[in-house]
Amino acid sequence: MATRDLTFPDFESTVLEPGVDSGIVLVDFWAAWCGPCLAFAPIYTAAAEDNPDVLFAKVDTEANPDLSAAFEIRSIPTLMIFRDGIGVFSQAGALPRPALDDLLGQVRALDMDAVRAEVAKQATA
Repeated sequence: MATRDLTFPDFESTVLEPGVDSGIVLVDFWAAWCGPCLAFAPIYTAAAEDNPDVLFAKVDTEANPDLSAAFEIRSIPTLMIFRDGIGVFSQAGALPRPALDDLLGQVRALDMDAVRAEVAKQATA
């Protein structure tokens, strides 16, 4: 599956209601002038092709400063992962392919009932 470009208006409907089988959405915050972003792009694209059940999205931080600000992006590339509309991972820096594959495995293995319970617990604390 190809990557999808995201903007502020379509972020919520894409990430929080992804409509993909696994409910997993990876979001790569990047910019065209960023060397590490450009180096990570082929890894990200290849992973997207190998994982058709996962939505791989990209946010151009230069074209979407409002979205970057909303997520307090301070360094690029930054990778965020959402599962069932819940943010489960965020890290600045490019990942090598084995680390990205391992991370996807960890996200697939999450007990989302436990994650939702923890989110609810933190919301009431």
